[in-house]
Amino acid sequence: MFAYIKGKITYKRNEYVVVEANGIGYKIFTSLSTIQSVGAVGEEVMMYTHLYVREDIISLYGFSTQEELSMFELLISVSGVGPKVAVSLLSSVTPSKFSLAVITDDIKTLTKAPGIGKKMAQRIVLELKDKIRKEQLVAADGAEEEGVLTGSENSRIPEAISALMVLGYTPLEASRAVSAVYSDDMDLESIIKNALKGLVR
Repeated sequence: MFAYIKGKITYKRNEYVVVEANGIGYKIFTSLSTIQSVGAVGEEVMMYTHLYVREDIISLYGFSTQEELSMFELLISVSGVGPKVAVSLLSSVTPSKFSLAVITDDIKTLTKAPGIGKKMAQRIVLELKDKIRKEQLVAADGAEEEGVLTGSENSRIPEAISALMVLGYTPLEASRAVSAVYSDDMDLESIIKNALKGLVR
């Protein structure tokens, strides 16, 4: 419903900010990283938003980057993961570290977030990896036709592409971004971080 909200910060707490836009104050629940990055009360801000609606709840969630919003929306698509758990994970792990954890089965990194136990972390990894595999199968032919890296050259390439797909990018977008930054001397996390910088939506 709301793609983003742009306005002035009128209030900040640990769990949310209030942004005034056209005379309306929007209470936007968010992560600690967004709260720290949006600036002080009185400053202008733009937040990418998701309206969460259930039988007895209507809440607005917002983040300072598209990557955080994508990560939030992917997390709440996992069975048993609600918005509070998703925000807890976003407050503890950056999107690039999260995507890396998913593709490398790094359960330990995910369980650092409050409220996320081993079983829930395993479910997040399993469901998101299944989703990525399906998208990769559908898109493999398209990537080859475009002449971008598909991963046969180096094992870090498909892992980096998968990590970007965890954050909601299409296989083609991810392949192009990795192609643009890839270097033999870069580790996997550096490839992911640099590719993310180039993916401005």
